[in-house]
Amino acid sequence: MKGRFRVSKGQAAKHAPGPAYQLKVTLLEVEPPVWRQILVPGNVTLDRLHIAIQKAMGWTDSHLHEFEVGDQRYGDPDPEDPDRGLKPEWLVTLQKAVAAEGARFEYLYDFGDTWKHEIQVESIEVPRKPLHYPVCLAGERSCPPEDCGGPYGYADFLEAIRNPRHREHKQMLAWVGGAFDPEAFDLTAVNRKLRLLK
Repeated sequence: MKGRFRVSKGQAAKHAPGPAYQLKVTLLEVEPPVWRQILVPGNVTLDRLHIAIQKAMGWTDSHLHEFEVGDQRYGDPDPEDPDRGLKPEWLVTLQKAVAAEGARFEYLYDFGDTWKHEIQVESIEVPRKPLHYPVCLAGERSCPPEDCGGPYGYADFLEAIRNPRHREHKQMLAWVGGAFDPEAFDLTAVNRKLRLLK
């Protein structure tokens, strides 16, 4: 559900010591891989984790999403078209949904383009003092542009912008705003966005 994080005056939320989850979020079916390593509190609800992933990856939260943990799906159920298999994501914390280090689960964003992300729980530790959450620790490469057609469309897009003789070169560059660097990743800029989440 959108808007569950409140924007603060540049301060990240502080949480009492409790389990901190180090997650590696990897966009699947894209080569070379686009990934982020983030630190979040175990008591974060999945709707808030969704927003943190959006900010860390570089998505714009313009489409539907869901988490799949084992055989359970979590998301934002539509009251007018209930999906009985989809549980409300704001009612479950990461710690309740995924309790073990090494666990892997899936985050799906944009049911049309079908951006699948694998989330791996790299570690679960209790910090010695309160930490600022969420925090991006590392990452590589730029997130694909929204609405580019999923992994196959993104591959076609990259082919077009890299080849000045490609018939869609100018059109694709204009569509993306003039330039796109698939290798770009700015850790400072990502954490600046994450600090606004509370």
